[in-house]
Parts: sequence; structure tokens; C-alpha cells
Amino acid sequence: MSRTKFTVRLPPDLLRQLGDHARAKRVSQTAVVEAALQSFLSPDGPERLEAAFARRLDRMARQYDRLAWNVDLTTETLALFVRLWLIHSVPLPDANAPETKAMGRKRWDGFVQSLMRKMERGTRLGAEISQDVAARAAADKDG
Repeated sequence: MSRTKFTVRLPPDLLRQLGDHARAKRVSQTAVVEAALQSFLSPDGPERLEAAFARRLDRMARQYDRLAWNVDLTTETLALFVRLWLIHSVPLPDANAPETKAMGRKRWDGFVQSLMRKMERGTRLGAEISQDVAARAAADKDG
């Protein structure tokens, strides 16, 4: 295959990037420019780019679906807890208000500490629910 010399003027930043890329790939700058031009001028270039975008969008859609499921689970869990707490908690007499407030602050601090530990461990409610359901199903199967 014969080659023709062709001179191109590039901005210094682009020339530096070209050199860095060629060194990193251990190929000549000419080979990098050839590959880039072939890719840019190939008739299936737009289709490849569209396919890459489609794969990325599909992955993002799956991530969004998982996120939406987790948000729904969190919202429903919180709503169920609040409903049950409101139904089952007994109103406190006004006579013990300072002690009750102090105990409430102490319980709140304990809750926040517990939540922080749980978030640091990385365990999530959805995973725990899945494990509980699987364990219960196994126990029902055995029993």
C-alpha cells in the first residue's frame, strides 16, 4: 500500500493529546491519526455511535428503575412505620413533660447513631428484606 505525505497543522493542546495517546498505546502518531480518520469517515460510524448511546441509555434506565424501586420501598416503609407508631403509641401525661422530652432526645440520638452505623456498613433494607423472605421460604419448605 503506497502512502502519500500530508501535512496538517494542529493546535498545541491537540498535538500534545495526540502524542500522549500514541505513547500510551505504544503506536505512532500517524497510526493514531489514520485510525481516527478511518473511524470518522467510515459509513457505519454513526450506527456504532448510536448503538453505544443506546447501550448507555439502557444501562441508565435500569439504574433509574432500581433507584425508583428503592425510593418507593423507603417511602412505603416510613409511611407504614409512622402509621403503626401513631396507632400504637399511648399519649403521655403532661406531668412528665421534661422527663419525656429528655427520653425522646436520648432515643432520637440512639436512632441517629444506629442509622449512621447501618449506612456505614452498607447494608440496605431491601437486601435485608430479600434475605428475610428467602430464609422464611426455606423454613416453610423445611417445616
